[in-house]
Amino acid sequence: MYSRRDFAKIALAGVPATVVLGQARKLDSKIAGVQFGIQTYSFRDLPVDRAIAATAEIGLGEVELFPPAHVEPRAPAAAGQNPAEARKAAREWLRQWRLSVSMDEFKKVRKKFNDAGIEIYAYNYSFLDDFTDEEIDRGFQMTQALGANVITASSTLSAAKRVVPFAEKYKMIVAYHGHSDIRDPNQFAKPESFAAAMEMSKQFWVNLDIGHFTAANYDPLEYIRAHHDRIVILHLKDRKRDQGANVPWGQGDTPIKQVLQLLRDNKWPIRAYIEYEYRGEADSPSEVRKCFQYCKQALA
Repeated sequence: MYSRRDFAKIALAGVPATVVLGQARKLDSKIAGVQFGIQTYSFRDLPVDRAIAATAEIGLGEVELFPPAHVEPRAPAAAGQNPAEARKAAREWLRQWRLSVSMDEFKKVRKKFNDAGIEIYAYNYSFLDDFTDEEIDRGFQMTQALGANVITASSTLSAAKRVVPFAEKYKMIVAYHGHSDIRDPNQFAKPESFAAAMEMSKQFWVNLDIGHFTAANYDPLEYIRAHHDRIVILHLKDRKRDQGANVPWGQGDTPIKQVLQLLRDNKWPIRAYIEYEYRGEADSPSEVRKCFQYCKQALA
């Protein structure tokens, strides 16, 4: 049983008591009909337990889970290898970990989030061209064990072709995430790339990063109006056009407020997830809190 002193220590640590007690109800982070959440890449500087505590303290009830920071272990360092060899060895180590890890480990992660009142809505498992079929399949198993039915992926069109039978086998949505490099036609950046993927399978949707889309000189408002029925999650960030930098929200060219108002006014069930990526003045939880406040003001 917790004493008054224990609760004082918990409060000073910035951890909600419900996280410690494992009795949290699902946090409600829907505002004016828009469901908010966070890409846990935003807390890439925090271990998973602290990322969970920060998410709960801010009041966000859904996450898109970023495995390099909060699920997958780092490969052990190997002495005497040059950088290229080290990267190759680390990649193969990670592959073997993915193929051998028990799904119970993912269920444990799921429980940690659920005990804090947070739903893992999507798992960010990025299919690349060097994935084996078994490694692709394991991503769907991991996502199921986490209690999610959506995979987000920074991927390539060539890799996406190989994912089709797995997405259809598991009847799971794979939402492709775009960046701003429009030079490589195999990357997801142009509207045409998303269109090509969606033609491959009805299970293929879009995870539109409105900051990257703006930096590539496209209009996210126009794209959302045209394709809202195949967009599952938006990543919210602010970037300047012409491949401009990530900047604090409100200082770039990304129409964050207008996008959120578009979702609200049309009642489209598209998730709006904060992705903190600019260089902030404070720690990551403080900066994410600012971003969430910006969203609330946009819909006030």
